Amino acid sequence: MVATQAAPLMVFLVEDSLAIRARLAATIRGVTGAELVGEAGTVGAAIDGIRSTHPSALILDLQLEDGSGLDVLKAVHPASPELHVAVLTNYATDQHRRACMDAGAEYFLDKSSDFPRIREIVQGWTHRQDGAALSQ
Repeated sequence: MVATQAAPLMVFLVEDSLAIRARLAATIRGVTGAELVGEAGTVGAAIDGIRSTHPSALILDLQLEDGSGLDVLKAVHPASPELHVAVLTNYATDQHRRACMDAGAEYFLDKSSDFPRIREIVQGWTHRQDGAALSQ
């Protein structure tokens, strides 16, 4: 019997700060079994990128230069309900948390205190990954 290697967890990253995006990208690339398949810094680029790459996971900044990460989540999650989503924000209010969780986020993280959790969350997703690409 031939052993098969599991497909990587395909992660798309949405963050408008280049410095934070670079740090998150390095974190994702450092997780065995995860592959960064795209990055975006605006709502439109995020929606287009997610729809074209069909990731299995999404790291999403809530406050983007041209709008809200919530708009991104509402645009892509209904067509891909199995998409793993972690929202990372400086605006960690209960109202934002509820809105994001209602829209399909699994995690809602405060950038100032929860940033280190991204690695463990992505690692957890790789363990649950079944290798299937998201539906188009």
